[in-house]
Amino acid sequence: MTEPRRDGVFGETVANYIRPMALVIFRRDDGAILVAPGYDRVKQQRFYRPLGGGIEFMEPAEEAARREIREELSVEVTDLRLLAVLENIFTFLGQPGHEIIWLYEARFADPSFYQRDILHADESGADFEVHWVPLETFLSGQAPLYPDGTLEALTSV
Repeated sequence: MTEPRRDGVFGETVANYIRPMALVIFRRDDGAILVAPGYDRVKQQRFYRPLGGGIEFMEPAEEAARREIREELSVEVTDLRLLAVLENIFTFLGQPGHEIIWLYEARFADPSFYQRDILHADESGADFEVHWVPLETFLSGQAPLYPDGTLEALTSV
């Protein structure tokens, strides 16, 4: 995932190459999904994005998804399944970005993660919060869910 700022909001850098990513969606029984907040100062836009991050050279996307969640939340995942592969061409902080994303859905091995409204995650030593946000927030257009195509992948299941 992009580097978190010190205030816990994601997104300060954009890679200048096509970046392979593995992102993971978790759903609660009430329909909320676990997402990290982000903010684009240039667009003055708050947005949300699933957890996950970059796929390393020679690392299968599924293993990257498991590793990223283990690193960020210190928890194992179960029932990992591929929802979609998305191409994300975007502008962030005024800079162009390009990602190929393997979007997964999974379950937490530890069910207590579903009982907390806010979870604390770690990205390279920087703490940030992730939130359970009702899917309706994104369906109604109250907030964008990135990357583009994520909402469609979630609602076509």
